[in-house]
Amino acid sequence: MKAGELLEYYRQMLLIREFERAVLSFFEAKECTKIFGTTHLYIGQEAVAVGACACLDKDDYITSTHRGHGHFLAKGGDPRRIMAELFGRRTGYSKGRGGTQHMGDIRIGHLGSNGITGGGIPIATGAAFSIKYRGTTQVVVCFFGDGAVNEGVFHESLNMAALWNLPVIYVCENNLYAMSTPVSAAFPVKDIAERARAYNMPGVVSDGMDVLDVKEKVGAAVQRAREGRGPSLVECKTYRFVGHSKSDRCLYRTREEEAQWRRRDPIHLLKQRLIEHELCTPEACSAVERHVKEAVEDAVRYADESPWPSAEDLYGDLFAG
Repeated sequence: MKAGELLEYYRQMLLIREFERAVLSFFEAKECTKIFGTTHLYIGQEAVAVGACACLDKDDYITSTHRGHGHFLAKGGDPRRIMAELFGRRTGYSKGRGGTQHMGDIRIGHLGSNGITGGGIPIATGAAFSIKYRGTTQVVVCFFGDGAVNEGVFHESLNMAALWNLPVIYVCENNLYAMSTPVSAAFPVKDIAERARAYNMPGVVSDGMDVLDVKEKVGAAVQRAREGRGPSLVECKTYRFVGHSKSDRCLYRTREEEAQWRRRDPIHLLKQRLIEHELCTPEACSAVERHVKEAVEDAVRYADESPWPSAEDLYGDLFAG
C-alpha cells in the first residue's frame, strides 16, 4: 500500500478524534453554551469508519447511527457543517434543527444518522434494493453497534437481503457494550459474525482497531457485492474510549480493561506502522496533526460565526403524507 494512502487514513482518523475531543470539551466546560442535549462520541472506533469508507466510491451509500460523526467525516462530510449542526446553526447539514443524531448528505452518499437502535439497517437494505432495481454497481455499507444485532429488524433485513441477493455490507461495530450491557450477557455465541450463517451469507471478523484489517475485510465484501454475489456481515471488534454518552461514567467496566484497549489505540498503531516501515517521518506526521487541529479550530470558528435559524425556518422542509 502506498505511503500517501496510509497517511490519508491517519489524517482522517485524527480528524475524527480531534473533532470529537472538541465536542467533548464543550460539554465538559463549566457553562456549556455551545452544544445542548447529549452526544455519543466515536473516540476509539475511528479505524472502522475510515477503513470501511476507504472501500467506497462517492456514489456508494452508507447509513449511520447515533454515534455517527465519525462515519460522516470518513464519507467526506464537511467538519464545518457538522459542527454548525451541533451548534444549532443554520449552516449545519440539517439547518441547525436536527442536531447530532439527525444529519445526512445524499450528495456524498450519506443516507443519515439515526437515533433509533438498528434504525439504519432497514434503510440500508431498502437502498440496496434500489441499487439492484436500477441496475447500477453501487453498494451500501450499513453501520450499527452490537446492541442493534438483537433487534428484530436486524434479522428481518438480513433475511430479505440474502433472499434478494442485495449489494449491502452490514458492518457491526462491536465495542463490547450496548450502553452498559456487555456482549457476554447478550449473546450466546463468541462472534456476532456467526449470525450470518442463518442467512447463508459470509460472516467475517475484523480487528476494528486496525484500519488496514478493516479495509481488507470490508473491501472483500464490497467487491463481492459489486459482482452481484450478495450481502455480507462484517463484525469489527473495537472499543469506545469514552462513555456511551456524555453523562456515562463507565462504572460497569474496569480501568484495567480500558487501559488494555488504549494500548491498541488505532491512531497510534497506524502512526507506529508508518514510522517503523519508513513510510512517513515523524515530522510529516506532526505536520498532519497540525493541519487537523487547524481544521477543527476552523470548524468551531465557522460554527460560532454562523447565523441561528430564523423564525421563518420553523415550517420549512416539512413533509406530510
